[in-house]
Amino acid sequence: MASNALSPYAQLEARFRKVMHLRDAAGMLQWDMATTMPPGGAASRADQLATLEVVCHETLADAALEDLMGAAEAEEGTVDPWRAANLREMRRLWLHENALPVALVAALARAIAACEMTWREARARDDFKMLCPKLGEVLSLVREAAAAKGAVLGCGVYDALLDSHDSGRTTAEVDRIFGWLEPFLRDFLPTVLEHQKAHPPLAVPAGPFPVAKQNEVATHFMKVLGFEFHNGRLDVSHHPFCGGTPDDVRITTRYDTEDFASSLMAVLHETGHALYQRGLPQVWRDQPVGRMRGMTLHESQSLLIEMQACRGREFIAFAAPFLRQAFGSEGAAWEAENLYRLYTRVAPGFIRVDADEVTYPAHILLRTKLERAMIAGDLAVSDLPGAWRDEMRRLLGIVPETDREGCLQDVHWPGGDFGYFPTYTLGAMTAAQLFDAAKRQLPELLSALAKGDFAPLLGWLRTNVHRKGALLDAEALLQETTGQPLQPAIYQRHLADRYLA
Repeated sequence: MASNALSPYAQLEARFRKVMHLRDAAGMLQWDMATTMPPGGAASRADQLATLEVVCHETLADAALEDLMGAAEAEEGTVDPWRAANLREMRRLWLHENALPVALVAALARAIAACEMTWREARARDDFKMLCPKLGEVLSLVREAAAAKGAVLGCGVYDALLDSHDSGRTTAEVDRIFGWLEPFLRDFLPTVLEHQKAHPPLAVPAGPFPVAKQNEVATHFMKVLGFEFHNGRLDVSHHPFCGGTPDDVRITTRYDTEDFASSLMAVLHETGHALYQRGLPQVWRDQPVGRMRGMTLHESQSLLIEMQACRGREFIAFAAPFLRQAFGSEGAAWEAENLYRLYTRVAPGFIRVDADEVTYPAHILLRTKLERAMIAGDLAVSDLPGAWRDEMRRLLGIVPETDREGCLQDVHWPGGDFGYFPTYTLGAMTAAQLFDAAKRQLPELLSALAKGDFAPLLGWLRTNVHRKGALLDAEALLQETTGQPLQPAIYQRHLADRYLA
């Protein structure tokens, strides 16, 4: 059947299916760039990614889509909630793309690819000046794109960036929640540190821990959580991430031979992302409504697995005997209670991905403040290292001696991901609320985790979160699943129960 004989809605589905597949292909190229691509391939890879972005952009920004969407919306109405939601997501993506000229799309894709490669070398050398020009170029293009989107969406520049990562999220909401969070942390952190002094000294497992053995341990626990290696893999990159597609999920980590937990916890975190991707609704996977519901929800799934479940007493009691045997060690350092206290120990540190649950939000407050200042033009890229040190001193009372421990540690800004960082802490709050609801609805949940049985938790998440895709916005999904909108008080109660008990 010719495409012009298809209904308006069917024509839209065909176009968006093409875009979803092309973006999946771009994601695989980005995974390859982060894991196996030789440095000499950077320039050609930037051209490849830019070309794919331009093709996707031209497909989505086609003026004919507006008429098709109008006809489809009139035709479909709200008879089928999934189709109605798909049309809503199509229009949102169209608005974002239609706001941008094709030249800006290509320039931004090339700048990001080049900046990411420069970041790797600059981080290894601890040389922020090397990164500064390319990061400045990315920032300028991101700011231009966000201003164009804001004009179309009728919102501010930073709101447009937030909406790109988390549909409907606003600066006002972030300000309200973070305005509560910062003074809470200011009082809570010293209370926790004082409380810890009453505990006996911790015993730290002694390395070295061979990378091959760490990989075996990580693979084992990925399988325990429900990861399917028939549909995914684990590799090494400069920065842990989860990418790929729902049917081919790619997880990466980085190893430290003196600290196996750093890599293992990163793997558990990324496995949470992977389980979410694998659980998205099969029948809608090549349509916008079948994809993730924003990064707050995506981050909630990784943090629910890592922080709520895998750093709990129950899971660590299950994991301790296996860890002792795997690393061929004995002694007090490997006892379950010591490991629990070790992996819930609170101590201000420089590296976000290694931060404990209490100090982690301070890392997000810092990044959110600085990226907003850069987007607003109030902070020059060249002044970022000093501003970073000032905020670390203010929020955590420590100052990094190197930029590698400071503003060079994350790939997000070189990757153009401004407006992403708030979703980490919003995701942590969402994770606490979802896990609280799961415990109430599944009385057997904690005892199952103590046996390494993740089936009840994964089944609950599949039903209540994963299979919903983008059918509902994040707030509506949370309301439907837990009975109330996002409640920071639940997150506060979780922290008090874990760290002041």
